[in-house]
Amino acid sequence: MSEITPDEAFLTVYADLAREGPGMPADVAWALYVAGTPATARILDAGCGSGADTVTLAKERPQAQIEAVDQIGQLVEAARKRTALFAARVQVREGDMAQVAGPYDLIWCAGALYFLGVTEGLRRWRDALAPGGCVAFSEACLLANPSANARAFWSQYPQVTNAAGIRARVAEAGYRCLGERMVIGAAWEAYYTSLSDRIARLRPAAHGSLRDALDEAEQEIARWKAAPSEIAYLLMVVAPE
Repeated sequence: MSEITPDEAFLTVYADLAREGPGMPADVAWALYVAGTPATARILDAGCGSGADTVTLAKERPQAQIEAVDQIGQLVEAARKRTALFAARVQVREGDMAQVAGPYDLIWCAGALYFLGVTEGLRRWRDALAPGGCVAFSEACLLANPSANARAFWSQYPQVTNAAGIRARVAEAGYRCLGERMVIGAAWEAYYTSLSDRIARLRPAAHGSLRDALDEAEQEIARWKAAPSEIAYLLMVVAPE
């Protein structure tokens, strides 16, 4: 295999996974219920990745119009293929999730709002929401009295905080919380099992940047295994005050 750049290596590692982070269809269904998202809603999947949640959104709201956006072209192409069966009802585009117009009845953002910042992202999206619209997002969350292993897992995300800290960021943006749910345990295990299988398939021929990317992914999995009951996302459904 010829040498590739670190960015290309990263995308190679995460290509062909069912999803690019932990989550379950039940999390999407829960958020739609709490938000009261109508059958004919207009929905945005912000930071859609390869479209796993876009598919769930389309299945859960079969009359909805869904827009999905991501900055990484390779993931956008994967999401387009995955959602092709929904035809014109689902549109996937390459772009900046900070620059969206709406109006949307729901903005769904799984594990990607940290790129903008919780407060900053919610402020940006306020004008993109239809009257009565909501944002559902998941964010890294420290549980009570986190161990050294749990803190080590989030060491590359110094902004990580606990549930109270996330709620404070939501309030600072001028939103109120309609519901919250922890994403922990099974969702993470399923994600890392899939990633481990991908690493095993790539490892025999890996060298250079790809080998380094595989090493980094394995280290992440090892850090999760050191504290699996403490690593969580907080999934929140919020609405402007």
